[in-house]
Amino acid sequence: MNIIKVKDQQMGGKEAFEIVKNDIENGAKVLGLATGSSPITLYNEMTSSDIDFSNITSVNLDEYVGLQPDNEQSYHYFMKEHLFNKKPFKNSYVPDGSNPDAEAATKAYDKIIEDNPIDLQILGIGRNGHIGFNEPGSPFDGTTRKVGLTESTIEANTRFFDDEKDVPRFAYSMGIGSIMKAKKIILVAYGKNKADAIAATVDGPVTEDCPASALQNHPDVTIILDDDAASKLK
Repeated sequence: MNIIKVKDQQMGGKEAFEIVKNDIENGAKVLGLATGSSPITLYNEMTSSDIDFSNITSVNLDEYVGLQPDNEQSYHYFMKEHLFNKKPFKNSYVPDGSNPDAEAATKAYDKIIEDNPIDLQILGIGRNGHIGFNEPGSPFDGTTRKVGLTESTIEANTRFFDDEKDVPRFAYSMGIGSIMKAKKIILVAYGKNKADAIAATVDGPVTEDCPASALQNHPDVTIILDDDAASKLK
């Protein structure tokens, strides 16, 4: 694992962007993308750049089950607002959370991933070590599936909804096995509330109790951290 420490999230976005830019210049055609607050500064760098993404395909990690793509809390909507409306891609794939047929939705997404092998995957990390919506206990060889969200994840998401009961309880998520097939991975994390998860990811045992610890077994991972997120590393 390559650890890059930065002053703040703005600098983290710039560091991540340089890796993305270099990979595209060297022929990367498929980017795996994440939602949440952590990658926003990277997306800001991408949208303000002069890079043409019209020949690049994106494949997102996850989507809430039960939300339509035009719902302001859906990950479809998030990606359009923060990236796609400003920098159109050749193809932009996000799991279909509006499809109630979990088997059909997840099989369709696995086919998309199979047809578009990911060159560079962007990840955030949850306070419990989840990547995508692969919560603790998720199998390391998992593919796309419907997952129940933990209470800690539901609590973390409550701030985005008018009422706690409106927070989705399930999501469709790319599995850890699929994430690990990416040629290169960048994980970005900022703030003290991510310090325990980062310490478990980097220094802890490789265990399904910390899904992100699987990254120890990947050949090319860069982790970009501010001082707070890095504060509990050995």
